[in-house]
Amino acid sequence: MVSRRAVVTGASTGIGEATVRALRASGWDVVGVARREERLAALAAETGASAIACDLTDQDAVDALVAELDRSGPVHALVQVAGGARGTDSVADGSAADWQWMFDANVLSAQRLVAGLLPLLRRAAEEDGHADAVFVTSTAAQVAYPGGAGYNAAKAAESMLVKVLRQELNGEPIRVVEIAPGMVHTEEFTLNRLRGDSVAAESVYAGVEEPLLAEDVADVIVYALSAPRRVNLDLVTMRPVAQSAQHLLARGPLRPRGLGD
Repeated sequence: MVSRRAVVTGASTGIGEATVRALRASGWDVVGVARREERLAALAAETGASAIACDLTDQDAVDALVAELDRSGPVHALVQVAGGARGTDSVADGSAADWQWMFDANVLSAQRLVAGLLPLLRRAAEEDGHADAVFVTSTAAQVAYPGGAGYNAAKAAESMLVKVLRQELNGEPIRVVEIAPGMVHTEEFTLNRLRGDSVAAESVYAGVEEPLLAEDVADVIVYALSAPRRVNLDLVTMRPVAQSAQHLLARGPLRPRGLGD
C-alpha cells in the first residue's frame, strides 16, 4: 500500500515541526516546508521527511514549490501551519508594515497554497478517494483582545478563507479542517511577536499550569487526517485547561474548590 503524502508548512519550528514528527510516526510521507533550509535539513535527517525551503510570501517561490511537489509525487494532504504575529500595538499605534506582513504570512500565503496545490489534491482525491486541507488558525480568529488587533484581523481573515473554501469544495471528496489553538507554549511564536524579548515572552506563560504544547496540536492534526473519510472536523477549538476563555487565564496551581482547604 502506497503511503499517503502530506505537505506541512511552518515545519522548521513549533506546531509545524511537531506535525512533521507526528505524521512520520504515523506512517505518512511528509514534505516539510519553511524558509530556514538548515533547520529543515536537520529535521529531514532525523525523521526521514523530505524538505523544501520556501518563503510562502513570495509567489515565485510558491510556484517553484508547487512544481517540485507535482514532479515528485502525489499530495494527499496540505497542512498549513505557517504564519505568525508581530507586535502588540493598539489599532491607533499599529505598524502598517507589521499588519501587512501578518496578512501576507497568514492569509495570502494560505491562498497561494490553495491555488497552487488544489489541482494536486484533486488528483489525489480522484486516485485514492479523498484528500485533505488542514489549516491551523487561532482562537485569536474568534475573540478580539487588546494588543491583538493586527493578529486578530489576519487570523479572522484566514479563518474565513477556510470556511469559504469548504463551501466551494462542496460535492468533492476533499475535507477542509480548521484547528484553532489557544495558548500554546512554543519555542518562537511569542518571542518573535515580542521582537526577541525573551523575558517578556516567558512572562506570557508565567504561572500557567500546563499550557498547550506543539505536540498537542499535532496530535489533533494527525487524528483529523486519519479519521474515517466521512468525518470532517470543520473547526476544532483547543485551549489548555487553565485558559477557560481568551481573556480568562488561571495563573497558579489548578485545584478543586470547596474541599475544605
